[in-house]
Amino acid sequence: MMSDALRAVVLGIVEGVTEFLPVSSTGHLLLAERFFNLGEGSFWNSFTILIQLGAILAILVLYFGRLWRIALGAFSNSDDRRFVLGVLVAFLPAVIVGLIAGKYIKELLFNPWVVCFSLIVGGAVLLWVDQLDHKPHEYDATKFPLPMYLVIGVAQCVAMIPGVSRSGASIVAAMLLGADKRAAAEFSFFLAIPTMIGAFVYEFYKNRADINLDHAGVIAIGFVVSFITAMIVVKTFLTYVTRHGFVLFAWWRVIVGTLGLVALAMGR
Repeated sequence: MMSDALRAVVLGIVEGVTEFLPVSSTGHLLLAERFFNLGEGSFWNSFTILIQLGAILAILVLYFGRLWRIALGAFSNSDDRRFVLGVLVAFLPAVIVGLIAGKYIKELLFNPWVVCFSLIVGGAVLLWVDQLDHKPHEYDATKFPLPMYLVIGVAQCVAMIPGVSRSGASIVAAMLLGADKRAAAEFSFFLAIPTMIGAFVYEFYKNRADINLDHAGVIAIGFVVSFITAMIVVKTFLTYVTRHGFVLFAWWRVIVGTLGLVALAMGR
């Protein structure tokens, strides 16, 4: 049996690597639970949500200077104020859909079959979008038009289906609306901040009875590992997609989804 500490390290790495890549962290965590006996039980289900805060902290650290200037400028600068409003506008659809249908989505769709099909379909969509002749006209994620922020937020709601990918859905929407690859990826990072903090607070409150001081060490391990891993991934990801696009991640999705379907068909 894998020790709790080692399990926390493995899940922290999976979370940190996949959270900001367009490959679906939730999908990968669900498949890890199914095929490698990781994350079983109510505490571990909550654990995978709680360690997302480590990944979010990585974004806050990497973009601290930029975000701090925007926060201060929101009181005096119309562009900064519009960006803050844009993030809130993009975040709102996920709040509404989550409150209305979140429970039913988890009951009906959180299974490995859905994850595998979503990974494959999402990979095909990512391949298609990556090869379009976009002619982008938006190069700064903090200066998108307000309607564009709203559409990206609506698109993010599709990622409530496990395997779709929150970052993938927002990146695809942003690119189809005229953003270049780097700006699309960066806005997916910014939008993740309120989205994942909201998920963290909700999950912590809902499952507070399952979390006690005995779990503090395990959560701390997962948190730190996801933070360090996400720091490395985000810095590498932006450079990579600017030069090479999303083909690698699209094929990764297709391969993982296909292998998962084969394993499920074999009774795993």
